[in-house]
Amino acid sequence: MIEERIQVYLETYGCQTNEYDSELVKSICRSHGFGLTDALGEADVVLLNTCAVREKAHQRIYGRLQALRREKMLRRDGPLTIGILGCMAQNLKHDLLDGHDHVNFIAGPDSYRELPRLIEDARTGEKQVSCLTLSPTETYAGISPVRGGGVNAWLAVTRGCENMCSFCVVPYTRGRERSRDAAGIIAEVKALAAEGYKQVTLLGQNVNSYEHNGVRFADLMLEVAEVPGIERVRFTAPHPKDFPPGLVEAIAGHPKLCNHIHLPLQAGNDRILALMNRTYTGGEFRDLAGRLRETIPGLGLTTDVIVGFPSETDSEYEDTRRLMEDVRFDAAFIFKYSERKGTYACDKLEDDVPPEAKTERIVELVELQKRITNDINSRLVGTTQKVLLEEQTERYRDTYLGRTDNFKTTLVPGAGYRPGDVVDVVIEETRGATLFARGTDDAAYAT
Repeated sequence: MIEERIQVYLETYGCQTNEYDSELVKSICRSHGFGLTDALGEADVVLLNTCAVREKAHQRIYGRLQALRREKMLRRDGPLTIGILGCMAQNLKHDLLDGHDHVNFIAGPDSYRELPRLIEDARTGEKQVSCLTLSPTETYAGISPVRGGGVNAWLAVTRGCENMCSFCVVPYTRGRERSRDAAGIIAEVKALAAEGYKQVTLLGQNVNSYEHNGVRFADLMLEVAEVPGIERVRFTAPHPKDFPPGLVEAIAGHPKLCNHIHLPLQAGNDRILALMNRTYTGGEFRDLAGRLRETIPGLGLTTDVIVGFPSETDSEYEDTRRLMEDVRFDAAFIFKYSERKGTYACDKLEDDVPPEAKTERIVELVELQKRITNDINSRLVGTTQKVLLEEQTERYRDTYLGRTDNFKTTLVPGAGYRPGDVVDVVIEETRGATLFARGTDDAAYAT
């Protein structure tokens, strides 16, 4: 049995799925006798839960490891054990172990049940240990995540991915796609409602491909929405290939299924989309976006875009720009292409778009999206919206941050509000991507 004195400090990098995985890690550590601490100076074990999707995440981890090397060398009151978890551990095993001798162990996303053993081995003489087995069945069923409270709870309903986009490392770091049992998901949602959570966000690398024993994603969302106490249900991130009519109709027809969809585009040119192995054309994406907007009133549509994919010409980039102008996303996350070790694009395609061209393209698209976002949000001024309040802001006294049903960040003043309240507000002003509102006379009601 691990001694209870061992304190674990955990840092999380990357996406919402990593946030959820860290909650699982905390649960596993606590159930095996570890303590959890928010103070690095109190820690016996430091865990970094990492992301391998973006270059910036890699740079942050390598920088953090250098700081932890110094922390380890300066320790005088006992050894500091350092573990790297998640996608970066799975994808860059040799870089992390061979190049960083102060790292004691690494564990991939399917190996978190092994953490107590890995920590014990690392602290009892093993120089460096690892567990990187990818499981076709692991969904961490039966583990109750240790959450930090609040209004929204992340809940992974699928793990892994089989889309094999040529730029993406996720299929190699998280393995085959598999879905959790629907009954277990609903039980977890009921527990969340009992704890006071008002919103659940369903997660997966391709979340809308969920299927388990005949239960499809639309069925699952409708079941989640019927759990008493849950006011809103969101999901991320879907793939454009999995939007059957039943799913669209479910979102449009149920008041608790939020009218916001994050729909990753990645590129607007058909040749580049084919090189990316995205399995749709620019025209098909346009048609889907149009169908979603026609069916779901007030839909907020957001996206991801990559510029400078290998061999992307100026004219092919222009196809992406024109598609963004035509679809008019509410918001977009825009990235420069960067190689990911082990992917098809890294191994088979030359990263031949000049850095200055990538910079010019991303700057242009960011400015374009700012104009579109401002125009869309400005049209909301004077309208009444329902906002779920998430937290009190630090910058503005007696002001709460919340989001509309279609996922627009909104600031609402009101000393009588509480996180978790759903309030009717009038939008008075927009600044960039943020809405500023005032409550109506009967705005707040506890839910």
